[in-house]
Amino acid sequence: MSSASPFAGAAAGPRPLTARDYKTLALSALGGTLEFYDFVIYVFFAAVIGGLFFPADMPDWLRQLQTFGIFAAGYLARPVGGIVIAHFGDLLGRKRMFSLSIFLMAVPTLVIGLLPTYAAIGVAAPLLLLAMRVLQGAAIGGEMPGAWVFIGEHVPAQRYGLGVGTLTAGITGGILLGSLVAVAINTHYAPAEVSDFAWRIPFILGGVFGLVSVYLRRFLHETPVFQELAQRRSVAAELPLKTIVRDHRAPVLYVALLTWVLSAAIVVVVLYTPTYLQKVHHIPAAVALEANALATFMLTLGCVLVGWACDRFGTRPTMLVGWAGLFITAYLFYTGLPGTTASLFWHYGLVGLFVGTIATVPIASVRAFPAPVRFSGLSFAYNMAYAIFGGLTPVILTLWLQRDLMAPAHYVGALAVLGFVLAWLPLAVRGQPMQAATMRG
Repeated sequence: MSSASPFAGAAAGPRPLTARDYKTLALSALGGTLEFYDFVIYVFFAAVIGGLFFPADMPDWLRQLQTFGIFAAGYLARPVGGIVIAHFGDLLGRKRMFSLSIFLMAVPTLVIGLLPTYAAIGVAAPLLLLAMRVLQGAAIGGEMPGAWVFIGEHVPAQRYGLGVGTLTAGITGGILLGSLVAVAINTHYAPAEVSDFAWRIPFILGGVFGLVSVYLRRFLHETPVFQELAQRRSVAAELPLKTIVRDHRAPVLYVALLTWVLSAAIVVVVLYTPTYLQKVHHIPAAVALEANALATFMLTLGCVLVGWACDRFGTRPTMLVGWAGLFITAYLFYTGLPGTTASLFWHYGLVGLFVGTIATVPIASVRAFPAPVRFSGLSFAYNMAYAIFGGLTPVILTLWLQRDLMAPAHYVGALAVLGFVLAWLPLAVRGQPMQAATMRG
């Protein structure tokens, strides 16, 4: 069964993408790019931040562990922000919460860029950094599910996969933007200058750009699905989360497992690996970040291709090919390290392309829940899983690497196998109607 089934889009019957659809998709993707940039820029400067916000006499592995622990705190905060924002998104509308989430991200990002270091204020420095990461996590918890629901309920049925895939590409474009900014900073400034002041530039820019995106989202329109629900008074009659936990446990588990696979691909291959290349294989920072930028570009391209493939061939075949490809290319990449500069770029770019299979996760997940509780259901399952798996993954890998330098390959490979298995379950190709008109009042 193809993902372009009767429940796979926001419109009853085929219609082309309109100028309004393109505007909605462009503004949503741009906002997602800037917000995700704000969230992930931290990891590209993790080594520098660890040296500035913790005692100089701390062992390097412990400093790195604590630095990624603060990174993980952002993920652990995602469920709280996601549940609260999604709750009001199901009751008051998608658009309002969609705009609020990016504002809540921009402010702490700007503050991080202005924080004093450990040398200036001692232990208060990492505590303030931790507080800002928690606020960022709460914001991103509402952004990701909100963006997917917003686009999934806007685009026509036959372009559902492409719409969600393109939005996912926009979100991963935030990682690409962060990678390119990190490359620029490490290229134009000496290491001493980066530690002195240049590391602050990406955070300050992110805060400013985020506030600009808040303004741009004023021009978005509420989704037609929520408008119809509101007119027919079919919005959630009780606390949406209560309905989710009671009536939709199977979709919650399925989306949570898919999210685990997604988190392995993103956190390990894209976010963790630049530091891994530098610390374990002693690859220069500039080279590691340039290779990461290529891999992230291929990931962004892969998300669009995967979305198109889901509309053309169906979600299940796309998942099977994609996750199998990730398994193979992950081992090809990690077993070939450090290799040559050319092999690093080729292999990293190839595995990055197959990481684009993550676009199948929101494509299958958005339609797993009925419209009245869709935002809350997706947000709860996705954020709870990402908090556990995405947040703890860097910490687990840092400890695992003390015993096995191939830990990243084994972790990604195992989760790719899980994704392959999940593709065979019914929810990979069947779900709730995306059209509110087909729902019971």
